[in-house]
Amino acid sequence: MGFRTERDFLGSVRVPSEAYYGAETQRSLNNYKISGMTMPSTFIRHYAIIKRCAAIANMRLGKLDGKAGKAIVAACDEVIRGKLADQFTVDIFQSGAGTSVNMNVNEVIANRALEIMGHKKGNYKIVHPNDHVNMSQSTNDTYHANIHLTVYSELVECLIPALVSLQKALDRKAGEFSRVVKTGRTHLQDAVPMTLGQEFSGYASSVKRQIENIRKSSQQLLFVSLGGTAVGTGIEASKRYSTVVVQELRKYTKYNFQLAKNFFDLQQNQDEEEWVSSSLRDLAVALNKIANDFRLMASGPVSGFADIILPPAQPGSSIMPGKVNPSFPEMLNMVCFDVIGMDSTIAYAAESGQLELNVYMPVISHELLYSIKILTNAVVTFTKRCVVGVKANTTRLRANVDKDISLATALAPYIGYARASMVARRAYSEGKSVKQICLEMKIMPPNELEKILDPKRLTKRK
Repeated sequence: MGFRTERDFLGSVRVPSEAYYGAETQRSLNNYKISGMTMPSTFIRHYAIIKRCAAIANMRLGKLDGKAGKAIVAACDEVIRGKLADQFTVDIFQSGAGTSVNMNVNEVIANRALEIMGHKKGNYKIVHPNDHVNMSQSTNDTYHANIHLTVYSELVECLIPALVSLQKALDRKAGEFSRVVKTGRTHLQDAVPMTLGQEFSGYASSVKRQIENIRKSSQQLLFVSLGGTAVGTGIEASKRYSTVVVQELRKYTKYNFQLAKNFFDLQQNQDEEEWVSSSLRDLAVALNKIANDFRLMASGPVSGFADIILPPAQPGSSIMPGKVNPSFPEMLNMVCFDVIGMDSTIAYAAESGQLELNVYMPVISHELLYSIKILTNAVVTFTKRCVVGVKANTTRLRANVDKDISLATALAPYIGYARASMVARRAYSEGKSVKQICLEMKIMPPNELEKILDPKRLTKRK
């Protein structure tokens, strides 16, 4: 493999001759061999969208030469389509603010634009990564704007649709199980009857509330400070640039992006990212509860609750033949744990900003996008491979209801709490139903007792 020599103000750098990136990217590759993880392809593609909009805005304002500008736009279009993906190799743990990522994008676009114009890579007198691709921009405004753009896009196009599908699947199960009576449980102890459908309706409602929460938090991502450049003053950008570049961004993405009312506030702080992260944490808490309930209700099949039957995923033991585990809820649990942990990372990073800039944007963007990715994939899998195929274990549920001593709760308005408690304890100790004890004690006429202790009637709100 051959090399070409590029220079920056620190000196000369050898870059692989076939590489589209340049000196600053190569320095980052040499300096930061930390995790082997790079920024997601979605982040890179959306960064190219911002660069494309910037080039068009600068051409419209007469700052960028038309030939160079059109070549930059063409190079951006290729990156947006997923070409040159192997050229974006900067580790997520790098120098602060994301300068290495921004320059990686600038250099790749510049060198590809040079090729489109018929020139060799590295001929930066024609198209320069900083002077032309990064014109009217800084890492500090574009990286932050790209977090907003990419996270918003992933939320509305991926995660929210996945959650809507989950909510609908749970709603369908609520309808399917609407006549299936079961023993409720509080404190993991038997409680008054309810329907399995009512239980599932609670899960569906919980997911719906999380969707609304995420939609609300995501609206703050539609504000950007493009044109604020280094610290929010807009140095090196024309007065009209911010307005024009945001117009182009709205036109290209179809999202209603707006300029922030105060560029200094937006570039100093990561409130919007933290709010979105908090909504993802809340979602993880809600999903974790659902996954835990599925595991409990499917426990057994002999010695556990065995209220529901989950679709089998794979053999559950390397030593116990025939064992099947609640694999999909367990998968969802682990994803939720990870998301909750990443929210803590984002919170620490957000509160550690100093003066005019939060330099921890790379880890914030990575954790946010990774959270969205694994939540989306986990929810899709859990919905399709688990929720859709859940079945009610009606035989077990019916047997549990028949033996449920909490049915004595329905007697309290008629015979008092103390006497109803005595009935319940006697039913438990003698291994009989509440109805049997009531008949033996001749508490009330059989036909009246039948009506009062009807489990289906007890599941309905009066």
